[in-house]
Amino acid sequence: MAILIDTPMWPAHGTVFAHLVSDTSLAELHAFAAAAEIPERAFDEDHYDVPKRRHAELVALGARSVDGRTLARALIASGLRIPARERAKALSVPLAERWERLLPGQAGLGRELVDRWSEPHRRYHTPAHLFAVLDALERIAESGEAPRAVVLAGWFHDAVYAGAAGRDEEESAQLAEARLADAGLARREVAEVARLVRLTAGHAPGTDDGAGQLLCDADLAVLGREPAGYRRYAAQVREEYAHVPDEQFRAGRARVLEHLLALDPLFHTARAQELWLQSARANLRAELAELLAGA
Repeated sequence: MAILIDTPMWPAHGTVFAHLVSDTSLAELHAFAAAAEIPERAFDEDHYDVPKRRHAELVALGARSVDGRTLARALIASGLRIPARERAKALSVPLAERWERLLPGQAGLGRELVDRWSEPHRRYHTPAHLFAVLDALERIAESGEAPRAVVLAGWFHDAVYAGAAGRDEEESAQLAEARLADAGLARREVAEVARLVRLTAGHAPGTDDGAGQLLCDADLAVLGREPAGYRRYAAQVREEYAHVPDEQFRAGRARVLEHLLALDPLFHTARAQELWLQSARANLRAELAELLAGA
């Protein structure tokens, strides 16, 4: 295990910054940063930004000085590197552009939704998850373009998120009903969006519910990530429930994993099964085994 720091070369705020990372775990990185009194606001998803004036001090405290290329390679190899498409801060413009194409003339509502997805207590249910769901819908829709009601449901499905399963989906659906009615959408389409949002509470659409199948598959696409990406997802979920004691979290999370593994089918569309099913089942089983081993 090692804490790495690269050469200060990233300009901002009248100085240059270095990146501080771990080649093993975020827990190790956060512990080092806390001991060195690096403020939490300096953390940027997979690294800390530290000013040049602290470089020598941090090396003296145990960080290994490397060049930028070596640091990047180590971060990628560790599985901790956050790809650009998963960086919530980088997605405001792409999301605004997608929203304008979806519902022209309703920029204010789009900003409200992005603000909701950007609430500080969120770690997984962020703009990055929203972007991933929208991208997944494009990948699995037969024409490459899902129906508007499905895409709108993607925008609204976790717009309210307090970590209360069932209630979050219900309140998100109610928000969709209110905001989309105010935006002038037809009552029938508003009702369909709300129905789809409520469906994400259990991810069990009917066999004849093509719209529901699209949304549920897109919402669960994260399960089919490569192992490193899945571990990032699992860690973010744990961070969202940081207030829950370990034993209680393990029991609750195990029930969620067992529910997902029991879904038959887990993915409903042929394209989603092709893209994610094998990896998803392997990821779910691996996480469940790890939880049970730690019980």
